[in-house]
Amino acid sequence: MTRPRGVDLFDVDRLRLVEEPPFRLSPEDRRAMDAAWAAAVHANPTLFDGPVAGCTAVEREEPRVLVLNWVRATYRYYVLRRVPGAGVRLPSLFVAVAQPSTDGRLLVGRMAPWTTSPGRWQLPGGSVEPPPEGELLDQDVLRRHAARELAEETGIDLPDDRLTLWQVTRGENGSVGVLFRAPPRPAPWLYERFGILTSAERALGREPELDRIVLAGAATDLTGRQVPYLAPVLDRHGRSGPPGP
Repeated sequence: MTRPRGVDLFDVDRLRLVEEPPFRLSPEDRRAMDAAWAAAVHANPTLFDGPVAGCTAVEREEPRVLVLNWVRATYRYYVLRRVPGAGVRLPSLFVAVAQPSTDGRLLVGRMAPWTTSPGRWQLPGGSVEPPPEGELLDQDVLRRHAARELAEETGIDLPDDRLTLWQVTRGENGSVGVLFRAPPRPAPWLYERFGILTSAERALGREPELDRIVLAGAATDLTGRQVPYLAPVLDRHGRSGPPGP
């Protein structure tokens, strides 16, 4: 297959995360960021300026060990990537879960119309939130966050220690994703859990973040937009085979 331009995949056994000091924006960058954020919120009022951990660097420390440098920020910092001439361009740091079915396909979700990326296919997951000041962000924290995202988006609730660190993706804009792999489950059970979750959410008057899930063996199984990392990850999963139970 042809890998999307600018998408890197790293096979990893261990991560080391290093916190860096917060960014110091120039007055010009601060004004540009605030104006761009205000415009983005006007276009999509569901946006909120919550805390996030941005990834500033990725380095190989050992053959299968990566060092991720990260910084505390908020969502509005990400809009600087769309501001021409901005002195700061903060890549995002996110986690995602590769949930296989027992027949070897991966669960992929489509973002709901009200989200920031309506109609886009991706693995269950989300942006990493920084821990409280003075606490460490490490591989175990990322794993717990990934398990929580999987439960909130698909209804698949499992202990975080059942997730195995699998690979790290880096996109053309520098955004970094830490991917964990879950034990395989029967396809009917996966669809049933998602159906139970979405029914419960709508009964409470809330719209789920994913409006649909499918089990995909390749990017060509999907119609519509996809996150850039999805095609190479599906290909890597297909070539490596599903994990054991």
